[in-house]
Order: sequence, then C-alpha cells, then structure tokens
Amino acid sequence: MTLHLLVAAAILACATLPAAAHGGDRADGNAQAPAASLRLSGRGAAIAGAWRSAAAMPPGDTLKVVLLGTGAGPAVNLHQYGASILVEVGGQRLLFDCGRGTTLRLAQAGVPVGSITRVFLTHLHSDHVVQLPDLLLTGWAGGTRAVPLEVWGPVGTRAMMAHLQEAFAFDIQMRRDIDEHFPAAGITVVSHEVTADTVVFSEHGATVTAFAVDHGPVQPAFGYRVDYGGHSVVLSGDTRVSENLVRHAQGVDVLVHEVVDPQAIRDRPDHPSAAIIDAIIAHHTTPQQAAELFRRVAPRLAVYSHAPNTERILAQTRTAYAGPLEGAEDLLTIFVGTQIKVVHHPPLQQ
Repeated sequence: MTLHLLVAAAILACATLPAAAHGGDRADGNAQAPAASLRLSGRGAAIAGAWRSAAAMPPGDTLKVVLLGTGAGPAVNLHQYGASILVEVGGQRLLFDCGRGTTLRLAQAGVPVGSITRVFLTHLHSDHVVQLPDLLLTGWAGGTRAVPLEVWGPVGTRAMMAHLQEAFAFDIQMRRDIDEHFPAAGITVVSHEVTADTVVFSEHGATVTAFAVDHGPVQPAFGYRVDYGGHSVVLSGDTRVSENLVRHAQGVDVLVHEVVDPQAIRDRPDHPSAAIIDAIIAHHTTPQQAAELFRRVAPRLAVYSHAPNTERILAQTRTAYAGPLEGAEDLLTIFVGTQIKVVHHPPLQQ
C-alpha cells in the first residue's frame, strides 16, 4: 500500500470515532478525546502531500478550520507564524486575520492564494494585518483572483486598504494597464467597517457574526462566530476575559481562544519594565482565566491560538479545565461535523 493510501486509511479510521459529549471527563481528570486526532510525521514532502490530500475542502455540512498562524505579537517566530485562521465552509474560503506568513501557510495547506476573496480582521494591530499587501497583490498578479477582495474589520479598515493600494500604485498600474493586463476587478478592494455586534456575512447557508471583545485600550476589537449546517466555531481574536464572547460562544462546537504566558513575558530578552509587563498581561487572557472560560462555555473542543505552543500553557490550563483541548500549532486542521476530527501537520522544515 502506498504512503498516501496508508495516510488516507488512517484518517478514515479516525473519522469513525465519536466526539465526546460535553462534560464527558474521565475519573482521573483527563478528558476523553472529543475527536479523532491524527499526527503525521517523517518522510518530508511525501507525507506533506498526503496531508494536503486529507485536508481537502470539507464535504456536506462539515466546517473546516485551519490554524494558519498561531504566533502572538509582532516578534518574528519561525515555528509559529502570525495570527491567521482559515475557515472553509459551504464551498467558501473565509480568512480571519492576515499576520506574517499567511500566504506561505496557505501554500503549505494547498490553498491557492488567489482563491481567498473574503477577509475578516479582528483588529488592526500590525501582527494581524501585516501580510495583507501580499494577499492583495499576489492573489491577483500571482494567482487567479479576478473578483474584488472583500475585507471586513473595525473602523480604520477602509483607510488602511485604500492606503495599501496607494502604496503599490506603480505595480498595480503596470500590471493592470500596461504590461500583463490583469483584470482590474481582481485588484479592487471592497471594505466593510464593523461597528456593532451583528451578522456581517451570510451566503450559501454560512453566517459570520462579529461581536465586540475586550482588548484593553486597543478598541475596537472583535471576535467572530461562523455558523453552518448546525455546526459552529468561535474565534476570539485578541481579548482578555470577555463576557460578550461568553454570550456569543454559547452552544459552540469549537472555541479558538488566545492565551498569554505571563512568565514568558517576564523572561523576554528585551527586559520590559514591570509596567509594560503588567499592561501586556492585562490585555490578554491567562491560562487559568481561559480554563474557567472554557468551563463556562463547554465547547466540544477548545483550541489555543495567538499563544505559545508550550506544555506549560497546557499544564496551567489543565489545573482547572479537563475538557477537550488542543494547543497552538500552525496548520492544525479541525473538521467540525457530527464528529470532530483533528489533523496535525507533519513537522515543518524551516
């Protein structure tokens, strides 16, 4: 049997395992797995190809979530790229945030950059938007996008996208009007500014609801909920504990939430002052706080993103939460349907 068939068979076997019910914890305090979890490792490109085949567009009423980048903050991290999550649903690709490396992770996930035509921004911190120029330009000139790029985000989104087009005016004019004559529609941007808790997108049975979160003085900031076919995922964006998020996450299948490691902030090599350390922690959610939030929401699966991918984060969370939990891992892929299936990408070669 070929490597691809072996991997496909393993995934098919995993898909038959049922998801645990809410609160289905074992007596020893460790949660029963709510989903099939498959780790693919070794053999480099061949297995990566098998993984891409396994992580194709989801069928039927299944909702697929890909953590493209799970890193936190503006610092360069070769193991966890900038914040970005792809949700595939009803034949549509919806991108949430566009941090450093988003287009590279899309390529690694086997997703054509030009196929991304809808982007939802949680807030306008640079680590959540810095890859937008590449998505805009490469999806058009180096991809196949012949329709406008639609971008939803807080107040300031429209101005930011207009200025990006101004910054690259020479390249746009050259490729659109003089040299390659790429379609003008593909480099057009349609911006939608979100100002309140509301449904911001509804198409082909999928809805995206924006809701305000609490990122300290960084306002406005939003989280998003995606619903389709009776299944759902909530993406927290950057936030400290938010009661509004708890309200909007009720009954959700998968909750993807940020978390901060206070000790890692204190140990930073640039030796931030106590005031800066306290301010950073105050803008985010600690593992202990996240654990309590997960207990209140009781998702079928809790997932960390915009977070360190460390055992310390998971161990601190486990002191108060025994439910299904996945750490922050780039290219982690989650299929949400009657059952939840988690697929881990093979180790990435940097």
